[in-house]
Amino acid sequence: MTNNKTIHTLSVYVTNKPGVLARIAQTFSRRGYNIESLVVSSAIDGNFSRMTIGVSGAEDGLGQIIKQVGKLVDVLHCTDHTFDDAVVKEMGLIKIAVAAEDRGEALQIAEHFGCKTVDLTDESIILQVVGDPAKIDALMEMIHKFKIIEIVRTGKVLMSRGVEIT
Repeated sequence: MTNNKTIHTLSVYVTNKPGVLARIAQTFSRRGYNIESLVVSSAIDGNFSRMTIGVSGAEDGLGQIIKQVGKLVDVLHCTDHTFDDAVVKEMGLIKIAVAAEDRGEALQIAEHFGCKTVDLTDESIILQVVGDPAKIDALMEMIHKFKIIEIVRTGKVLMSRGVEIT
């Protein structure tokens, strides 16, 4: 996700029913947009869910897509928060192969980025990092000197600052 395209972050508030996600994904797909990340969670009221969707594609058609998604049955609203004042976080788990003699350096880098070590064996470390996507990208650049075995990233979640509802 570090190439030079803008990934827009959309918040979609929907009724919690089967098939809603498929209809939303199909709307993006038909217009040539790619869903880069997707996080779905229950809202305060279990009858509704919030989808946070990272999407890339042509800038000029995105406004129309947002309107189309907003008109779908079971969608209450769809908002682009890409340039809004919001708290944006992502979580990543990164497993690296580290020999005993390099473990200190790996843990020092992890500490700098505020990582938590969630698993440690003689041959590997699993780091958990939480922060904005740029922070996780920067960590990835720093630990490339070690053998990265596996990476899992959640995708963005966000919440508007202040009293405004996301």
